[in-house]
Amino acid sequence: MDFSDTLLEIARERVAAVSSGEPLLTTKWLQADLTDWDWNRDVSALTYSEIFAFAVLHHIPGADTRLELLHSLRRLIQDSGYLYLSNWQFLNSERLRGRILPWEMIGLEDGQLDAGDYLLDWRRGGLGLRYAHHYSQPELDMLAEESGFRVADVFYSDGKQAKLGLYNIWVAD
Repeated sequence: MDFSDTLLEIARERVAAVSSGEPLLTTKWLQADLTDWDWNRDVSALTYSEIFAFAVLHHIPGADTRLELLHSLRRLIQDSGYLYLSNWQFLNSERLRGRILPWEMIGLEDGQLDAGDYLLDWRRGGLGLRYAHHYSQPELDMLAEESGFRVADVFYSDGKQAKLGLYNIWVAD
């Protein structure tokens, strides 16, 4: 599942290349906006033992929207199932901190945002704006509890100093 049809097509091609045309698993590809609450209509009849949400949650604006998404994921996960999360820790990089832009650039003020919300220049040959929320572990602990999970494991990885990704493994209670 992804918001981007282009990324879904790349994933389809890579799965096909790895599997030499033979499906490795029964796969359903779904383009969806996770902030549109109808996204789970195609999967709500199923439950999963594991869901991976890598580089997802930190791009969902609004604390209430993030919590509702986590509640939706909890409803899809079997009891004692796992939710694997990765959240970008861009403040741990001097280079990435240099990409932070003022919200006024797009007509917003700090008071209209949650603490930890940032606007980043994610350029490749031009200006590319990207919303990102920077999580602390206590904030993730609170979200886990509020959405029906318990934190089973936490670790940092990624980047030269292995601190650009904050990974959480949550168990559905």
